[in-house]
Amino acid sequence: MKSILLVEDELVIARVIKAYLQKAGYEVWSANDGLEAMELFDEKKPDLVLLDVMLPERNGWEILQYIREKSSCPVIIMTALGQTDQKLKGLNQGADDYITKPFVADEVVARVNAVLRRSVILVKDQETRLFGSLKINFQSHHVTLHGLELTFHPRDLSLLLFLAQNPNQTFTREQLIEQVWGMDYGGSDRAVDLAIKRVRKTLENWPVQEGEIKTQRGVGYQFCVYKKQ
Repeated sequence: MKSILLVEDELVIARVIKAYLQKAGYEVWSANDGLEAMELFDEKKPDLVLLDVMLPERNGWEILQYIREKSSCPVIIMTALGQTDQKLKGLNQGADDYITKPFVADEVVARVNAVLRRSVILVKDQETRLFGSLKINFQSHHVTLHGLELTFHPRDLSLLLFLAQNPNQTFTREQLIEQVWGMDYGGSDRAVDLAIKRVRKTLENWPVQEGEIKTQRGVGYQFCVYKKQ
């Protein structure tokens, strides 16, 4: 049974969402403020976090940063702040999806299902590949660079796994959205650019003579490999 940490200080909304998630087969823990959310996250280690932004004690952005410093757990932001810059802020800080209030509980369940479905790419071919000093295990989803394990949030990891499974091939934003975000994704293709930026940041110590995430101007992105072992 997959587990969800629901962080929402409006108790009526929290009760409704919790009931719908439980009906869908999820185990749900609830937190009503930011400090409780951090404590429950560390204690329960949920499979996904539904996170309101406007919270007492600690706001949602602080909690998202706290989670990303230690985990790749999927996070869906829930907020009445529907402006584009707020959505981009959430995605850029590592959120996997963004739901604007008001919403219906069925939509929340659908988004949870979709994010968990996309959070891992199952790769059926060679289990481990070496790209110079970069090592990717496609079965365990562990990525190491110079022997040190790297941490990605789930969407970024899925993007890296897909590109690395298809080295030296260029993919458009639309193709990457279909393969990584899913055909039901309704957001901007700007999310691809933000995810690529975060992946590059995590791989910043990968020697350029071995490989890079390359932009093919006017086309898309490529996992470009110069040294493969």
